[in-house]
Amino acid sequence: MIDALMWTLAGVTAVPFLAYTSEVVAGLPRPTRFTPPLAAGIRVAVLVPAHNEQAGIARTVAGLIAAAPAGTRVLVVADNCSDDTAAEARRAGAEAIERHNLTQRGKGYALAFGRDHLAADAPDVVIVVDADCHVLPGTIESLAARAHGSGHAVQSINLIENDLTQPPLVQISGFAMLVKNLVRLRGLSRTGGSILLTGTGMALPWPIFRTAALATGNIVEDMELGIELARRGQNVLLEPGGTVLSPPAHVDDMREQRQRWEFGYFASARRWALPLIGRGLLSGSRAQVALGFHMLVPPLASLFFAGAGVVGLLALLALLGFGAGPVLALALLVAVAGGLTVVAWSREGRGTLSFAALLAIPRYLLWKVPLYLGGGPKGWVRTRRR
Repeated sequence: MIDALMWTLAGVTAVPFLAYTSEVVAGLPRPTRFTPPLAAGIRVAVLVPAHNEQAGIARTVAGLIAAAPAGTRVLVVADNCSDDTAAEARRAGAEAIERHNLTQRGKGYALAFGRDHLAADAPDVVIVVDADCHVLPGTIESLAARAHGSGHAVQSINLIENDLTQPPLVQISGFAMLVKNLVRLRGLSRTGGSILLTGTGMALPWPIFRTAALATGNIVEDMELGIELARRGQNVLLEPGGTVLSPPAHVDDMREQRQRWEFGYFASARRWALPLIGRGLLSGSRAQVALGFHMLVPPLASLFFAGAGVVGLLALLALLGFGAGPVLALALLVAVAGGLTVVAWSREGRGTLSFAALLAIPRYLLWKVPLYLGGGPKGWVRTRRR
C-alpha cells in the first residue's frame, strides 16, 4: 500500500515536470520564420492603460510613436489617476482619455473604457502595451500583420530588460520570466498549444477585441482572456518577431508583485487546467490539451521547490525500507528538468542572470516562502520600477 502511494505521489509530481521538460526542449531552438510586412491600409491602434504613470508615460508614448508604422493611433487611458498622466501623454503626442470610478478599479476596466472610445472609429487591430514598457523596432508592425492576417489574437515575447547590475533576487525573477515567456511559450506554440496572453504586447483583431470580456476586476484578466479564447477555438498565436520589455521591479515591491501574479495564476490553473485537458481530449483539440498541461506547471521556483520536497519525502520512505523506484524515477526527472533550465540559461539567459547571481537561488526560494503563506492581494497596484 505504501509503495502504491509512493508511486502515485511520484506520478502526480512528475506531470508538471514532464510538461515543463517537453516545452523547454521544443522551445530552445531559435525561430527562423519572419512575419510578412503589414499590408497598406490596415488601421492599427495601440491602447495603453495607465495608472499614475506621470513620470514615464511621455517616454513610453514617444517610443511607441517612433516604433509604430505611420498612421498608428496611440490612445492612453489614464485610469483613476491622481497625477498628470493624461496631460503628459497628450504632450508626448498621444490621445488621452480619463476614467474615474473608484468602485470598478483595475486594468480590465481601463481596457473596456478605451475600447468604447475606439469603437466610434474602430481600427482593424488593437495592440495593448503597458504604460511602463517599451517595444523593440518592428514589434507593432509584426504583431498587427500577424493578427490581421490570421484573424487570431497574437502575443509578443514579453520580457524584463537585461540589467546585470540589479540585485540577485531581481535577476532571478527576470530569468524565471524569460523561461516562461520566451522558452516555454515557444515550446507551447511549436507543440500546437494556444498561447496565454501576458498582458502587454498583445494584438487582437477588432472583431475579437470588440466582444472580449474586459471589464472585470480579475488580477490576471489577460490570462483569463487567453483561456476563454482557447475554449472558443480562437487560439492565441505567438509572434516571436515582436518583443516588449519592462524595466525590473523595485526590489522592495517584488514580493507584492509576484504574490499578486502567482495567486492569480494558481486560481486560474485550479479552475481551468484540468477542464481544458478534458475538453480538448473530447473535442480533439490539441491546442486546449497543450494549454491545459502548460497551466499545470507552477512558476519556476515553486516547481523545483515542490519537486525537491517530494523527492526528499520519497527518499526518507525509501530509507525506512520502502521501494526506491519512485524516488529514483522522480529524482531523475527533476534532474533532467534542472539541466534543461541550465541549458536555457546558457542559450538565452546569460544577459538576464549573471553566474554570480545563481548562488542566490537558495535565498530566492526562502524569500518566496512567506509569499505563499500570505493571502493573495487584489486590485491594480502600480509597481515601482528601477
